[in-house]
Amino acid sequence: MNRDELRAAQTPLKQRYRDEPASARTPVSATATFDVPPTVEVTTWAGPVRAGLHRATGGDGADACSGDMLMEALVACAGVTLHTVAVAFGVDLRDVTVRAEATFDVRGTLGIDRDVPVGVIAPHVVAEVTTDADDATLDRLATATERYCVVGQSLRRPPTFTVSRRDPGADPAPAAVR
Repeated sequence: MNRDELRAAQTPLKQRYRDEPASARTPVSATATFDVPPTVEVTTWAGPVRAGLHRATGGDGADACSGDMLMEALVACAGVTLHTVAVAFGVDLRDVTVRAEATFDVRGTLGIDRDVPVGVIAPHVVAEVTTDADDATLDRLATATERYCVVGQSLRRPPTFTVSRRDPGADPAPAAVR
């Protein structure tokens, strides 16, 4: 998709969202069900993925780690956002690799030390590109990517959690809408 095609696709959407702000609120969701303890099966676009404990918390390494999955979501969003921003800015990026990295301190996760935070620490996204663009343009791309990356911005606010009783006769939660 080139800049003109991107603008042609987004211009009517942007106008509709300006005219009808409520139409811009777009649901996203994911669903998981318990699997062999202590794992869950997550429904993804590519099919089911079983997620379990990281090796550092007692897992055997056979299951996906939710921390890695978070980094995958971050790198996917950052990559698509960077690509879209580059197209919108008319910047030619070639041979692009996007990487997201972070750490987590298992002492918090395992409840060993209540002063140690639970969660990924200092997630960082790096995009290595081949381009003729100058450093100022690359800085503008980084700033815009950070601003518009939904997953990256979502990491600024923690989610809320609810555990509720389901009526034994009720159907399980509906599958994610795509």
